[in-house]
Amino acid sequence: SIWCDPYAWIPEASRLLRVGGELMFLVNGLLAVLCMDAVATQPGMQRPQFGLHRLEWDDDDSVEFHLPHGEWIRLLRANGFEIGRLLELQAPEGATTTSTWTTASWAKQWPSEEVWHVRKVR
Repeated sequence: SIWCDPYAWIPEASRLLRVGGELMFLVNGLLAVLCMDAVATQPGMQRPQFGLHRLEWDDDDSVEFHLPHGEWIRLLRANGFEIGRLLELQAPEGATTTSTWTTASWAKQWPSEEVWHVRKVR
C-alpha cells in the first residue's frame, strides 16, 4: 500500500467495501520511515514526522507514501472505518534478512512494518 497515495486509495477502498467489510494493509513502520536515509534505516531520525506524506528517492524514480499514525487514524475514520488493530511487527530472535533498507538487528528493536486492520462501519 506504500506505492499509492492513501488519500486516493482509502476512499476508494471505502467505496468498494460493504458495511462490516474488513480491510487489512501493510505499511513500513513509522519509526523505520523516520529513520531511513537514502540507503537504509539509521539509529536516529532522518526526516520530520509532521508533514510526512510523499517520499521520492534520488537514486531511482520510485515514490512511496507514508503517513504518521494520527493522520492514518483521521483518514480512516473520515472514510467510515473503525480501527480494530494496529500490529507493530518485531523481528523474532534469530531472524536474518535480505532486506536492503533495514537490518534484523534494527527490526528487533523497532517495528519496521505495521499491519492495520480496520472495519467499515458506515
